Amino acid sequence: MTSFEPASSSTNDLINWLVDKGLEGAGQEELLEGFCTSLVDMGIPLMRFHAAQSALHPVYGGTGYSWYNGSGGESERFENTDTPSEVWQQSPLYALLHEDLDEIRVKLVEQNEPSRFPLLNDLREIGATDYYATGLSYEGAGSVSLKGSKKIGDGVLMSWTSDAPTGFEDNDLSRINSVLPHLGLALKSAKNQNLTKDLMRVYLGRDAGRRVLSGEIRRGSLQQIDAVIWNFDLEGFTTLSEDLPGNEIIDMLNDYLAVAVGVVHDRGGNILKFMGDGLMAMFDVGEIDEDAHAALGAVPLLQARMDDLNTKRQAEGLPVANFTLALHSGEILYGNIGSKTRLDFTVIGPAVNQAARIAGMHRSLGQRILISDDVARAASPCAQELVSVGRYMLRGVHEPKELFTVYSPGGPSVTD
Repeated sequence: MTSFEPASSSTNDLINWLVDKGLEGAGQEELLEGFCTSLVDMGIPLMRFHAAQSALHPVYGGTGYSWYNGSGGESERFENTDTPSEVWQQSPLYALLHEDLDEIRVKLVEQNEPSRFPLLNDLREIGATDYYATGLSYEGAGSVSLKGSKKIGDGVLMSWTSDAPTGFEDNDLSRINSVLPHLGLALKSAKNQNLTKDLMRVYLGRDAGRRVLSGEIRRGSLQQIDAVIWNFDLEGFTTLSEDLPGNEIIDMLNDYLAVAVGVVHDRGGNILKFMGDGLMAMFDVGEIDEDAHAALGAVPLLQARMDDLNTKRQAEGLPVANFTLALHSGEILYGNIGSKTRLDFTVIGPAVNQAARIAGMHRSLGQRILISDDVARAASPCAQELVSVGRYMLRGVHEPKELFTVYSPGGPSVTD
């Protein structure tokens, strides 16, 4: 539950509080909890409040907030699905959107027959006497109702439930509606902030997204750091992709990349970019020895999760793939490069190039996992048994590099 200062005991005070909080960048939960508490302070007999907003996010399609008098509020996220759930389709808020309605008002205390909305029957069972729902659109003035378009617009849907003997008075609803534009604007501000953070994190990565939002947006602004670079690729994916339908290729790629991303994040790393059927990540968790231990510690976790995924896919009759992984450490330049109108937050430098050179030697050395001597030295001693596979001259590197692999009985090797 979010702490907040009580908003007001009058409509004007509540409006002023919402404006101030909107300018401060308050989140959805703080805004709605303060809003509900203020309505009660104003004498409005509010038993329950609910708000639902759409979300632009790859995983969830909307957010909800439910508040009960005496219990406070709780937020939730709704999964992004192509088919609406049965519960949602039977909701009064769904009816607002799809039946060209501006509002729904049901005096539950006066109803003898069960409502067509299961939610209202449930609310009446716990003492609700009155229900009111409406919405605000962020796509133009007026209600969220889309005039028969049958499409969900961008806005916020809200409902208020009373347990007073006679429900809401007309004046109660008038006061609520007079505040709604200000509440809607504050909620839109909060939503836009969350949207920006979510999209930055999804498309740029956790660390890069945070840096961009903090103001690191000038072309050429680069930071020199020591880190371990991870180059992950799927082995044999190109050959597989020539024989599979497009949708199966995408599903397969998403399955494997999801495993790699999860491992990197679980061990404190950051995804830098996806590269076809692979990705580049970096581990910058502290000093270089900590980076090396984190990067190497992620290797057995990756092996285990890839094995689990392959077992699952084989059981479902789906094609499987193995992986290659190259690790190298050194100084990298991390920041903005590009043009004035199109920037990329990425890494450059000799260490990045050497990691790519090492990644190109998997097949010739017959090893799925290759680790540079720089990483091995930084991680010494480490939990994994590292075995030298020889010293080699890498293209563009003046001195030979010793490469290692992780020993495991029956070990991973690159297939012919």
